Amino acid sequence: MLHRRLWMVLAVLLTAALVLAACPAPAAPGGQEAAPEAQEAAPAQETAPEEEAPAAEEEVIEIEYWQYNFEARVKAMDKLIEMFQAENPNIRVIHNADIPYAEFRDKIAASVPAGVGPDVVTLFYGWQVAWIDAGYLVPLPEDEFPIRMVEEQFSPMVRASIWDGKLWTLPTAVRTLALFYNKDLMAQAGLDPESPPRTLDELREMAVQCTQRDDQGNFLVQGFVVEPAAQDHHWFREVLVRQFGGQPYSDDYRQVMYNSDAGKEAWRYLVSFRTELETGDKDLFDGSTNAFLAGKVCFHVDGSFRLGTIANKAPDLNFGVAELPEYNGIKSTFGSYWTHGITKKAAADPKRMEAAVKFLKFITSPEAGALWVREVGELPAQIEAGSDPELLADPKLGAFARGLEYAHATFFVDESKQRQVLIDAFDNVVLAEMDPDEALEIAAEEEQAVLDEFWGDR
Repeated sequence: MLHRRLWMVLAVLLTAALVLAACPAPAAPGGQEAAPEAQEAAPAQETAPEEEAPAAEEEVIEIEYWQYNFEARVKAMDKLIEMFQAENPNIRVIHNADIPYAEFRDKIAASVPAGVGPDVVTLFYGWQVAWIDAGYLVPLPEDEFPIRMVEEQFSPMVRASIWDGKLWTLPTAVRTLALFYNKDLMAQAGLDPESPPRTLDELREMAVQCTQRDDQGNFLVQGFVVEPAAQDHHWFREVLVRQFGGQPYSDDYRQVMYNSDAGKEAWRYLVSFRTELETGDKDLFDGSTNAFLAGKVCFHVDGSFRLGTIANKAPDLNFGVAELPEYNGIKSTFGSYWTHGITKKAAADPKRMEAAVKFLKFITSPEAGALWVREVGELPAQIEAGSDPELLADPKLGAFARGLEYAHATFFVDESKQRQVLIDAFDNVVLAEMDPDEALEIAAEEEQAVLDEFWGDR
């Protein structure tokens, strides 16, 4: 208010000078934005009392939304923010999506405790418990986000957002894994591009048939590439282990169980693509994902979110999507999601908290989920939108949508550490030539230590 009073004084002095000069003050041209000085001085020229002055910038609540840099998500969220602000002109949302994935958690760790950074933040659901323990997040208000509503209206996997009897986050969309296949490379190898692998045995056979090398033995086309750092660690745990007759963890997720006989058989199947069949190498062509986008890989396990990347970066790629190959008559897939939470920064200010709640409700609505499908390729988190017959029949999205009914979402206590043990196990086999069973036992032992540390004081 101090600057307004100062301008009032200046305006009064200016008015007096103009009166003495018998020269009226000019008006701003119609339909044009007045200069900043004129905008500030205008209230002093009104005859109405000061408290009746038009609403000013003080009434606009500003909140920050953060997500890591993923082009399709950034574009989709920009559109949602534009729609939200049109409906809520008194709320301004700053979208920070310039942070690379590898730096995202470190940026959060530095900003939130200092009372700066995001009010609403997107995180992988597997990070949630660690973020709660670190004090980054606050529970979502029960009156605005009742747990019963989530259980009734959202995909069952979203229940992973409930911890210690409270709902902490909510997603716009969910995703599953499926098998991407390059139709041109299949045809080139003499395979029917409209008949992708339906079983794990067929995947092995077709991957070998698709693999091509030059006279020096260098890969020209890779049939299938194993890369645990991408989606293959999920494929192993929640798909292969179950298909070979095992279970990755105990029902309460306190005990590692993927090192069972069935788990070891599944693990040997996975690593055989690299060690025995030699259908691909993750260190070539800038990784398995980029190699598929470049048309260098025949078969690739990935999430529904990859559809947005292909549309943006490889629009001419001739590819199809099928449900993950089954084995022993068992279908399975991994379900996961990026989810949105409210930070303690927003909770520290009632007005920001109110704005954050409004924004979170908007970006988790069925309408937001429908937009997300179109822009990113992920599936709506809400059951009604996810079971749309048109979605199930879609030639690309249908395989992911059909997988929702048998998807498993791993409960992670520390997703990064739990992922790393399988990355290390794969490297032990490939680089150190360790026996696959021994490498998996080491991974299970290391991961069990992570679980024991987490559950020990709970």
